[in-house]
Amino acid sequence: MDYKDYYKILGVDKNATTDQIKKAYRKLARQHHPDVNPNDPKAEQKFKEVNEANEVLSDEDKRRKYDQLGADYQRYQQGGGGRGQGGFDWSQYAGQGQGGFGGGGGDPFGGADFSDFFSSIFGGMGGGQRAGGQRPGAGQDYQAELELTLEDAYRGGPRTLTVNGKSLRINIKPGVEDGQTIRLRDQGGPGRNGGPAGSLYITLRLQPDARYTRTGNDLTMDVPVSIYKAVLGGEQVVDTLSGPVKIKIKPDTANGTRLRLRGKGFPRYQHPDQVGDLYLRLNLTLPQHLTDQEKELFQQLAALRPE
Repeated sequence: MDYKDYYKILGVDKNATTDQIKKAYRKLARQHHPDVNPNDPKAEQKFKEVNEANEVLSDEDKRRKYDQLGADYQRYQQGGGGRGQGGFDWSQYAGQGQGGFGGGGGDPFGGADFSDFFSSIFGGMGGGQRAGGQRPGAGQDYQAELELTLEDAYRGGPRTLTVNGKSLRINIKPGVEDGQTIRLRDQGGPGRNGGPAGSLYITLRLQPDARYTRTGNDLTMDVPVSIYKAVLGGEQVVDTLSGPVKIKIKPDTANGTRLRLRGKGFPRYQHPDQVGDLYLRLNLTLPQHLTDQEKELFQQLAALRPE
């Protein structure tokens, strides 16, 4: 029987703290969860291994016995033994966990399917009992998405969404980004045997806005300007997310000229007093459906400025 390196499976050091183990487990469990990777046997197998590793390393007694086994197995290998060879005496560890360990407590994502290695050492305690019942376990984490307009993300405010039939009212802070995830503690599945409820992870999806292009906290907007105003200069009102603003167009303004409006961009997330800029890209528009008199005037202008 092969030895399983649970520390390597979770990607943590052998001196890792309980919090470090829990953090590594939750990250890997979400990454390889069957709901996230449907019909992927490799992800399913990895999910089972991560659950098993957490079941051992998150339990003080299991971890201590596992560490002792690991030390003995390492000495065996250094003495010339090989992985999977029959020279190592597994019997001195087999069944040590029977009747002594509760299972499933570290699996907030549901289910436990342990290997022969685990069952041999800990007695297959996926559903075992300890005095007083099963060990408390955290509830399942839930995933949800919430669509927002650009103005919703700019202004923030309360929003309501329904998850698993439960209506939740949350407050969106100004400046959120597309793909940003918000965690709501204790809004996931109920805990087992008095354990804490899981968390709800809400991924924010910002709908495209035809008016603006967002780059970080800066916005860019195309502004149509008549050729007359571009030549002679003038004033024009543009709509920004914070309200209408009057801008000045200088005479002889070229097509594609960019103007910068400071503080008219997007607020920085969790720092609403820090706001990006709005860049206006002036696009000159040509008059359409000219009258005969207008065409004559353009001809006169062209004659005055020959190429």
